[in-house]
Amino acid sequence: MKQYLDLVQEVLERGTRKENRTGVDTISAFNINYSIDLNEGFPLLTTKEISWKNIVIENLWFLSGDLHIGLLKKHGCKFWDHWADDEGYVPSAYGNFWRKFPIHGKQEYNDQVRYVLDTLKKNPNSRRMVITAWAPGNAQKSGLPPCHLMFIFNVQYDENNEPRLCVHLTQRSCDVALGVPYNIAGYSFLLHLFAHLSGMKVGTFGHTLVDAHIYTKKADGSMEEYDHIPGLKEQLTRETGTLPELKIDSSIKTLDDVMDLLEADTETILSKFKLENYNPKPFIPFKVAV
Repeated sequence: MKQYLDLVQEVLERGTRKENRTGVDTISAFNINYSIDLNEGFPLLTTKEISWKNIVIENLWFLSGDLHIGLLKKHGCKFWDHWADDEGYVPSAYGNFWRKFPIHGKQEYNDQVRYVLDTLKKNPNSRRMVITAWAPGNAQKSGLPPCHLMFIFNVQYDENNEPRLCVHLTQRSCDVALGVPYNIAGYSFLLHLFAHLSGMKVGTFGHTLVDAHIYTKKADGSMEEYDHIPGLKEQLTRETGTLPELKIDSSIKTLDDVMDLLEADTETILSKFKLENYNPKPFIPFKVAV
């Protein structure tokens, strides 16, 4: 996927060394933007293997609104283990705010996901289809406040005046090697799902990266095990492959149908969201800086 490889190259070329809360240095670049036309294929990296199961299960967990990582653990997804408390709860879980955002001055909550899906049916030209996970009272105190903090749906029209659903993601903190490939695929999955539930075709995924960074060893050569630069440079030498295609089962008609899948086994869930013709290059491991 050219946009991702261009991102890697840009951060390597113009990024500067920067310390951060993890204690592992980064090469950081400010304000990178790109767009991906989802009609050219599903944007899952082909220059290294990415787990499709993890993409689907994580985003179903987000859509569930749950604070507990039980659903993830049930399906063998371990990436949120680092940030859960001893009882398995993530206080800053994205989905909790997507589905239960506190309304100021009231003991009530707003379901942003249902609002967007309802608006797509009733007023698809709205410019107010925003979902945010950034609740200042939580984020300012959280050990890991939301990185991909807000996404906005927008309907555009093609040359045949057919509606195309687009989404723009704003991300404050962007781990280029580990997180960004999952962010691209995750929000593209949500775009496909929302388009499917709304009877539309997909359009464009837009992405704004505020602090795009690559973890690296210290200037003195220490902490080399966290150095993501060699693995990313390896990806830059690899030829990109044809993007896969996502097929969503016709039995998925409503958000409630999606929620019903939360009780299903992994095989059943993946049978509803089939990724076809995915032939990536070999996996490249990167150590997580927590």
